[in-house]
Amino acid sequence: MRSLTPIIKNLLIINVLMFAATFVLGQRGIDLDKMLGLHFLLSHDFMPHQLVSYMFMHGSFMHLFLNMFALWMFGGIIEQTLGPKRFLIYYFVCGIGAGLCQELAQFIHYTTLDTFQALDASTGEMVNAVSVSTSRGEITAALQDYINSWNCVGASGSIYGVLLAFGMYYPNERMFIIPIPIPIKAKYFVIGYAVIEVMEMLTQPGDGVGHVAHLGGMLFGLILILLWRRWDNRRKSGTVYVTFDSYNRGY
Repeated sequence: MRSLTPIIKNLLIINVLMFAATFVLGQRGIDLDKMLGLHFLLSHDFMPHQLVSYMFMHGSFMHLFLNMFALWMFGGIIEQTLGPKRFLIYYFVCGIGAGLCQELAQFIHYTTLDTFQALDASTGEMVNAVSVSTSRGEITAALQDYINSWNCVGASGSIYGVLLAFGMYYPNERMFIIPIPIPIKAKYFVIGYAVIEVMEMLTQPGDGVGHVAHLGGMLFGLILILLWRRWDNRRKSGTVYVTFDSYNRGY
């Protein structure tokens, strides 16, 4: 069994404990998702700390399992490649970047919003196509309730950043992906994931999945890796720079 690196081990423990705490405290009327999930920046429930805390919240056991499995599969290798300190910085930059991209997407949606659903106090049912009849600077109670429901949770932004790093540092590593019958190189695996996310973002914008956040995690991961690459190249001027292919050969 693959041994756990220190940062990965602690991230797995924290995520599992937070999921358990969400369930246990939920039975006592304490909604951690509401407090720690990432809300839209114009909603009353938004707090700056949510840009970090949302990464440790998950909506279901399967959501948690898939993210933690991917973190276990690829995170240890990237932690060993970058070192614990850089990996931890990378993980949080990808997660926070994903959250910022999600906020931007929600803000664009908000500025183009014409109608929305609202709760009818008399019937207790959702009413479709409520008109946004107020100015953007004076949000009605119904509109506030609606945007308060925009809540993003999960480590997926950071996980997608880790997948991107694996594809960049080990581009020619061959992987078996079910149900593909032949091994594919990591770089094609990562590119394929990104393409799928773009397609789903464009064709299924209301499916409840943070496609923009996933792509945002990859984007911020790419920027950080390229910055580190340039910085290391300058620091090691006069020496041979360790390229992505060099990492791959040494793995």
